[in-house]
Amino acid sequence: MATAEHDRVELPFLRPGEVRVAPSILAADFGRLAEEVAAVAQATDWLHVDVMDGHFVPNISLGVPVVASLRRHTGLWLDCHLMISDPARYLEAFAEAGADGCSVHLEVGGTPELCALMRRLGLGVGLVVNPETPMERAWPFLELVDYLVVMSVHPGFGGQSFIWDAVAKVQEARERVDRLGLAVTIQVDGGIDEGPAAAVARAGARCLVAGSSVFGRPDHLAAARLIERAATGALGMAGPAHG
Repeated sequence: MATAEHDRVELPFLRPGEVRVAPSILAADFGRLAEEVAAVAQATDWLHVDVMDGHFVPNISLGVPVVASLRRHTGLWLDCHLMISDPARYLEAFAEAGADGCSVHLEVGGTPELCALMRRLGLGVGLVVNPETPMERAWPFLELVDYLVVMSVHPGFGGQSFIWDAVAKVQEARERVDRLGLAVTIQVDGGIDEGPAAAVARAGARCLVAGSSVFGRPDHLAAARLIERAATGALGMAGPAHG
């Protein structure tokens, strides 16, 4: 595990042109959570955990105890999306619970300090940009992060429709990251099914968070693979590579 501020945490391996689906457990059946996660494990090594505080967003969801419980049941890379007003207060607890990475919102402020704290804790460092926030506000921090999250819905609730303006934001981010020669994975979060998956993959996203379109379908594994196939197909890749 990384201990120095300059050390980088390895994200799940992505071959050139490969796209990963990160199922969001916000849409899973919480009464069968371990089973739900196991059902998608053959399709991905990346799992998305939405954390909401009822303050930064108008909803309350999962927290540290759920992450600790999940860690005992899965080896998937746990990506905790902190939709909270004071992430610095909880980052150490999430790291101790077994989170592999945390993403914090640009809009809460204190980005350099939060990135440095995550790095010291050995967490993968993610930075999230809301739909209303111009992408250029994230440019000063790109060298600090492992993954950049473009929100394609308004944070706080699952099951929303994809905001198509996000495609242009992904393209902006891809161009900037490539111009700087950075190893930053671009993730898109919200409203992802087969149509948006293909569009954002072509624009440069390589990790796609999908909740209702995976756990809201009867066959979770097939649903995750269908979304991955749409994304990799848009890039002319064979996919999926898992299972």
